[in-house]
Amino acid sequence: MLVIVGCLIVLGSVFGGFALAGGHLAALYQPLELLMIGGAAVGAFVLGNTGKALKATFKALPKVAQGSRHTKDLYMDLMALLYDLLAKVRKEGLMSIESDIENPAESPIFAHYPNVLADHEAIEFMTDYLRLMVGGNLNAFEIENLMDNEIEIHHQEGEVPVHCIAKLGDSMPAFGIVAAVMGVIHTMASVGLPPSELGILVAQALVGTFLGILLGYGFVGPCAAVLEQKLEESTKMLQCIRMTLLASINGYAPALAVEFGRKALYSTERPNFIELEERVRQAKNK
Repeated sequence: MLVIVGCLIVLGSVFGGFALAGGHLAALYQPLELLMIGGAAVGAFVLGNTGKALKATFKALPKVAQGSRHTKDLYMDLMALLYDLLAKVRKEGLMSIESDIENPAESPIFAHYPNVLADHEAIEFMTDYLRLMVGGNLNAFEIENLMDNEIEIHHQEGEVPVHCIAKLGDSMPAFGIVAAVMGVIHTMASVGLPPSELGILVAQALVGTFLGILLGYGFVGPCAAVLEQKLEESTKMLQCIRMTLLASINGYAPALAVEFGRKALYSTERPNFIELEERVRQAKNK
């Protein structure tokens, strides 16, 4: 929704201001300029990226229009889930959660938290390291190193579409200049025309520069920024899981372990101590 609102504000401000200044909106309708700018941008985008990068970018694009799902409620559900799992481990032993982590979709514990279960990256990250805790002989330092490496790889992979779209946005003004130069060349080749017609040709050429700058800084660039922010949010969820599991490995009680995870969250989504304690108490009483 915010993306749509932002686009409307950009369009309304630019085109509305132009109309209020006495400009004719019809003069800005130059499909051939859009063809040159858009076609060159798409071609350069395909030329400058590998197949994997293109696939990752197309997969990430729908996220631009989606609202953020990483809310305080989601994080509270995540920490309540971690508490449930760690409390079961503390009471019945590590082997007691083997069936839960092998098939989370059918686990009665995971079933209580459908919002968390829908996040496949977080569930996979969580179950992988719980599986290592159950069946491995790794110490806390080794598991922490594995977690750090995986989170770093996750972040690097997520940055691929961000960089691709950001570079595309940076190139749009240049392609607008290319379209404008083409228009100027056409104008110079038509110097025999009356001044009124030459003025129209010059205006059409300048539209190319305008469109390139507007598309680059008004739409494509902000889309890259949105994807980068969503990447940071998804990475923060993994860091929350990391802190909680490491605290548990180091011997802290489940209630204290989730407190470690709470401290890893951004202040805008972080529940306070009382809210988390109440949510954990609800998990105890289920």
